[in-house]
Amino acid sequence: MQEKRVLISGGTSGIGLAAAKLLLSAGAKTALMGRSPSRGADALQELSAGSQAVFIQGDVSNLQDCRQAVQKVKELWGGLDVLINSAGIYLEGAIEDMREEQIASVLDINVKGTYYLSQAAVPLLKETRGNIVNVASDAGVHGNYYCSLYCASKGAVVMFTRALALELAGFGVRVNAIAPGDILTPLTEAQLSAASSREEALREMASVYPLGRIGTAVEAAAAIKFLASAEAGFITGTILSVDGGLTA
Repeated sequence: MQEKRVLISGGTSGIGLAAAKLLLSAGAKTALMGRSPSRGADALQELSAGSQAVFIQGDVSNLQDCRQAVQKVKELWGGLDVLINSAGIYLEGAIEDMREEQIASVLDINVKGTYYLSQAAVPLLKETRGNIVNVASDAGVHGNYYCSLYCASKGAVVMFTRALALELAGFGVRVNAIAPGDILTPLTEAQLSAASSREEALREMASVYPLGRIGTAVEAAAAIKFLASAEAGFITGTILSVDGGLTA
């Protein structure tokens, strides 16, 4: 990954930020795309990578923001080698309780955001024979109770990954995804903190995993780093489960 130019959506926290740390440590240049300048500043301070890391403000559900983020990377570093679509939101609830604005928000960020940013990045990735790594979910490969909206959005990411991999294979551009189970991130912490007992909620969450625990952001990021690297040069269209055996 030495001197590879990487754009990460949702790069200011969770899996995206963990991926940025690993890629930077491997010598990559990393641009973090996110909506919040304050979170962007905090992420850059945590990374302590100087000019090797930058923050680009933008909303992946806005096509123009996606185009501008890719253009900014091109202006900074002359091109793009890797796109990581990590931005996403989680929402659960019965189908009859889902409001129109909630449906729009999940689909706009998880589906349209992945599509928009990939669309904007593909011309540069064709030039470099680069690759895309999407962050899907175990919820994209099997159903979860009271999670139909999120499952639909991540299922779309899974099929988008496979289809785009075929479309771009002739250009030497690889497209893969990871499908993580529950990962300990700020998003998961928000779920746990809403419970009467965080520890009990964590035990219950972990109980469905054959390995007996939930994953870490670093473990998910390591899978991303592998798929983005030359070591995965003959892998495309793959959905790599990072789920402690949940979908085995």
